[in-house]
Amino acid sequence: MTKQELLAIVREMKPAGSYLYYPDGDSAAFWTRASSSGHLKPDIGEIRAEGQRLDGQAVPELSEGLFSLFARTGSRLEYERVYFERRRRLNTYVFLALLEPGDCQPLEKLEEMLWAVCEEYTWCLPAHLPPEHQAADIDRYIDLFSSETGFALSEISLLLGERLPPRLRSRIRQEAERRLFRPFLEKGPYEWETARHNWAAVCAGSIGAAALLSVDDPVSLTEILYRTERSMRCYLEGFGEDGACLEGLGYWNYGFGYFTYYSDLLRSRSGGKLDAFSNEKVRQIARFQQKCFIDGGLAANFSDSLPRGYVHMGLSHYLAEVCPGEVERPPSALRAPYTEDHCSRFAPAVRNLLWAKPGTEQAAWPAASSYLPDAAWLLSRHVSGAGTFGFAAKGGHNAEPHNHNDLGQFILTGRGEVFLADLGSGEYTAGYFGAGRYRYDCNGSQGHSVPVIDGLNQSAGRQFSSAVLHASAGDTDELTLDLTLAYRTAGLKSLIRSFVWRKERHPRLELWDEYRYGGIPASWTERFVTWRKPEILRPGAVLLPGSAGGGAEVSYDSGAVEPEITPHLYRDHFGREQVWHSLDFHALQPGSGGRFAFTFQFL
Repeated sequence: MTKQELLAIVREMKPAGSYLYYPDGDSAAFWTRASSSGHLKPDIGEIRAEGQRLDGQAVPELSEGLFSLFARTGSRLEYERVYFERRRRLNTYVFLALLEPGDCQPLEKLEEMLWAVCEEYTWCLPAHLPPEHQAADIDRYIDLFSSETGFALSEISLLLGERLPPRLRSRIRQEAERRLFRPFLEKGPYEWETARHNWAAVCAGSIGAAALLSVDDPVSLTEILYRTERSMRCYLEGFGEDGACLEGLGYWNYGFGYFTYYSDLLRSRSGGKLDAFSNEKVRQIARFQQKCFIDGGLAANFSDSLPRGYVHMGLSHYLAEVCPGEVERPPSALRAPYTEDHCSRFAPAVRNLLWAKPGTEQAAWPAASSYLPDAAWLLSRHVSGAGTFGFAAKGGHNAEPHNHNDLGQFILTGRGEVFLADLGSGEYTAGYFGAGRYRYDCNGSQGHSVPVIDGLNQSAGRQFSSAVLHASAGDTDELTLDLTLAYRTAGLKSLIRSFVWRKERHPRLELWDEYRYGGIPASWTERFVTWRKPEILRPGAVLLPGSAGGGAEVSYDSGAVEPEITPHLYRDHFGREQVWHSLDFHALQPGSGGRFAFTFQFL
């Protein structure tokens, strides 16, 4: 679409108003119903509990000492805890003011918080600013959280309307103009505008959404939307036709969530003329969530993702509505609590109230298997009389968004427990995204269930890749990968990894690695990663114990390999130390070729 064609649509747009959020335009009636609604009762209860927790507390200060900590130490958590606590406080008082219009106290505290946010030195996180930035030009920088904040304040101003003082509403418009719209139009282009990952969707989507709510001039709005639409096309280019989010389920929620929030506002204001969900690729991406859960709330958490996933019910119900018969409504047990998002983002939180619909929820995800050819992911959710069991494995390359060196990595779960794990996302620090990224166990292949050859791990870079030789998803799921190019090891001539997932009452996974080597490798180790503490049962058998008995038994050739169990520590995404175990099988006499076979049998 040309800019002139877009301008013609913008000139015909109905002004922004409450109809964008309430189908009948009656906001008071919606919040009255919501306060006593059965399907929103858990959310409302959690919001009120947060209000009680915050009662009597002062607004936490974003001090210069906290701000400069990242530059001095590389640690992000200290500043971000306070930043996100302020956003939680903002959100909570918005919802309480809407739910309890007769109580003046939430509105007073909301106004206090809105003024405080408007006064912040920057809406960006220190980790996203260049070290050499100057106070005089701080407003030129736009990151995920500055754009989210501008979007949030614009929505809050519209949702509260005349209940907010005119001077405060004017200040919100001024800050959005100063911190978002003007730099976006005058200081760009920004690197994230052409990103093929979540930054394009979140930053551009938030700016475009905020503009749809608060920019009146058609020419300025057209310019912002034209740039935003270009970024959204770049974001979608980051997906293959299979709709897989290589950044993982958490970043699907994040990036595709903001893509959806913006797209919904654009569709509403354009009277349906601009509808992203008429695109088949977008609809395919919308189906990713239901494929990614492999065992109850356990997800295939490749990349920087968490092992246990939660569902934004508002987003999920909206997608099920715009993609009928394609997107499944998730089990209610997976609902993300109000406090689950440690970043306290307003856009998903408000839509969990506005978009969630009452109705019959499925008790659990049904059995399903999917092979995603562009991502080279195999995802399987098996349901039998013995319970639900999950298996996931991946190929790909080692230069993916939020990359881990993890070609050939796999996950195995049973009855809600993880037996072979992906450590997922570690604590985000300067070093985590720096030159030493792959020294972190959660990022390097040393923390994944892949071979260690001649003492060497996989290497990072697009050239370190896998090839899919065979894949099928059905009664039995199979994946065969050529991992030869995943390693820098000079002598490696061929490495083929094969999986066969046999979906019986007590399923079993068969794995074998077959290799050829120029000469003889000094060492060869088959590594498996688990949070369970393995137990050697006898020669040829190791137990990965379940917390209530049972578990999975690992069978191997005791004449070919010898097991070693080692505990390790890493810091998870929230800065907590966690223990994981490597179950290493060392080749007793590696030769110029060989085949190592393992069976993982659920008990």
